[in-house]
Amino acid sequence: MINKWLFQHIDNSALVVFRIFFGLLCFLESVGAIFTGWVQTNLLEPQFTFTFIGFEWLQPLPGYGMYVYYAIMGLFGLFIMFGYKYRFSMLAFSLMWSATYLMQKSSYNNHYYLLMLLSFIMVLMPANKYASIDVKQNPSLKNISMPLWCKWVFVVQLFIVYTYASVAKLYPDWLDTTVIELLMKPKAQYFLVGDLLQQKWVHYFLAYGGIAFDGLIIPLLLFKPTRKYMFLVSIFFHLFNSFVFQIGIFPYLSLAFSLFFFEPKIIHKIFLKKKPFYNSKDIIIPKYNTPWLAIFSLYFMVQLILPLRHHLIKDNVLWTEEGHRLSWRMMLRVKSGSANYTIVDKNTGSKMPVNLNDYLTKKQQQGVSTKPDFIWQFSQFLKEKFKENNQDISVFVNCKISVNGKPYKQLIDSNIDIANTQWETFKHHDWILPSKQD
Repeated sequence: MINKWLFQHIDNSALVVFRIFFGLLCFLESVGAIFTGWVQTNLLEPQFTFTFIGFEWLQPLPGYGMYVYYAIMGLFGLFIMFGYKYRFSMLAFSLMWSATYLMQKSSYNNHYYLLMLLSFIMVLMPANKYASIDVKQNPSLKNISMPLWCKWVFVVQLFIVYTYASVAKLYPDWLDTTVIELLMKPKAQYFLVGDLLQQKWVHYFLAYGGIAFDGLIIPLLLFKPTRKYMFLVSIFFHLFNSFVFQIGIFPYLSLAFSLFFFEPKIIHKIFLKKKPFYNSKDIIIPKYNTPWLAIFSLYFMVQLILPLRHHLIKDNVLWTEEGHRLSWRMMLRVKSGSANYTIVDKNTGSKMPVNLNDYLTKKQQQGVSTKPDFIWQFSQFLKEKFKENNQDISVFVNCKISVNGKPYKQLIDSNIDIANTQWETFKHHDWILPSKQD
């Protein structure tokens, strides 16, 4: 029964148009990183790059190599858009984007993670079957239909993203608008809307509107009577986020997903009038249906479980950051902190304070002052740096942080040598002090 439903064919106009938008956005994200200075500040200027732990072997290319790297990614984005050597181009972009995502986390963004997931999903999609250079070069590829699973993979992925984002907001500092108020303070100078964004009623509207939007957007887009209204709400919501938070292509990518919620005939009529419309309901079950179901079932199980892992780790994820990433915990807290690093020579006992300016950019300094994994990685970096001079050192960190404007508290046990501790990916680290302290 499930096979008949998943492999029932529908018109593929939505997927074809989405491929065009997706490729364009991949191009804009790649070249935008060059022209906005993102590549310069995050990959070229730092002398030490904070990778995802375990991916230290992924390092920026020397010289101007990363500019070339991003330019090539942009080129692959155009190839995806025009449907040229689609599978190869999509896979190449996916691998290159994943490498840069894992290569640095000083500018961590849930949207970068989502783009990585979507890129690999798009590799499996028959998105080049119409309006593509591939079809012009090989007409036998042409097809005007796709199996229904092509739509529902996107719908389920989005449902997971938005639902977890909504549930994560259900905690006191969000509900009493503390977080929103802190997020809006730096926007006071915005043209026309700066003063408005400081109003308390606006904070409540944004706080509870954010919960409602994330929690209801997918069900209400699927429900035909509310679809048009929610699409209009989506336009306002995502353009607001684009203007206020300046989060790159994500708002426009989210709007592009609306293609999969409207009736295929509507998408066909608006975007691809010259394309023949597929109006049959053929069921074509391929030979690969069993491994396909296994792969996607496993994938979505991981997507459902991964955001819950912080519940199995001691203390509050807002404090420890353990289990924060890859969990759709979007813009949930505001952190500030200060940290003093002290190096102790094990042989002589001499102590030396660390000047963060000697090693890190301003953005990186914020990370090593608030995030335990950054603190651990920087301590390992110092250990290796001094080992080059045949010095065996310990690193002690005195770090205090404030979460959501609350009083500063000690984050790290300053009596523990962080440079000589092990990192445990799925466990709590005892050198992170409790969030509730006497």
